[in-house]
Amino acid sequence: MNFFGGIEAGGTKFVCMVGSGPNDIRAQVRIPTTSPAETIGRVTAFFKQQAQALALSAIGVASFGPVDLDSTSPTFGYITTTPKPGWANTDIVGVLKAELNIPVIFDTDVNAAAFGEYRWGAGQSLDPIIYLTIGTGIGGGVICNGKPLHGLVHPEMGHMLIPHDPALDPFPGVCPFHGDCLEGLACGPAMAKRWGQPAETLPDDHPAWNVEAHHIALALANLIFNYSPRRIVVGGGVMQHEGLFPLVRGKVQQFLNGYVHSPQLLERIDQYIIPPGLGRQSGVLGAIALAMDSIEKSLSEDGS
Repeated sequence: MNFFGGIEAGGTKFVCMVGSGPNDIRAQVRIPTTSPAETIGRVTAFFKQQAQALALSAIGVASFGPVDLDSTSPTFGYITTTPKPGWANTDIVGVLKAELNIPVIFDTDVNAAAFGEYRWGAGQSLDPIIYLTIGTGIGGGVICNGKPLHGLVHPEMGHMLIPHDPALDPFPGVCPFHGDCLEGLACGPAMAKRWGQPAETLPDDHPAWNVEAHHIALALANLIFNYSPRRIVVGGGVMQHEGLFPLVRGKVQQFLNGYVHSPQLLERIDQYIIPPGLGRQSGVLGAIALAMDSIEKSLSEDGS
């Protein structure tokens, strides 16, 4: 039986897993994100230990970014211009390949999460789908024609510029690049700074949730207009608040105003904008799914 490794590389921790799917997880560990040398060293040590008992066919990496996904680039597999101290221009793929001597598949954390949901979670058999995470930051991934969408670089949905109504929300935003982009207005730190307390401590009837739903729904309406996804999966810590999903869905319908004529949006929106089917493991399981997909495609091409 083939086994695969998955790494969800985050700004606070690296989640490492070995298995062949959500129902077959053989080992996992969480490693604090310290320096690149220390963190990646502990990651490779974990997989070397696992490889003594299980034959690993490939490893997928779902990384915070920005990252270089261009396989022809000299910095392919690098975390590039991240503000995370000490991590700019860090080669992840090269080090893992040299240490483990197996294929390493590399993508953004949100593209991987989208692929995990597409393969095993809330987006199974649906194409295209979008995965959006709203937490400490905001990011999104697109699965189109069965694979993550790449382009000039990779999607940066958190930095889309949405209409900012100062009468509803005079807060200027926290994004150091754009101020009041989606992330600047709707991420967890933006909520904490705007309201003077963390989002998870705000009561259900606080006006914060109406403002938050407004910004998220504007973003989702734009994504629907641009990508026409068959489903939108929304995760992240902010979305754990009970009652936020119904608020967002209602405002999406309001902003679309019947223009996109689909029963999914008009009658079944509670089945269209939904939480992740894989819970908090979308990213690391998505990394495993990317590794599996790469090997499966390689075997199929060899067989043909």
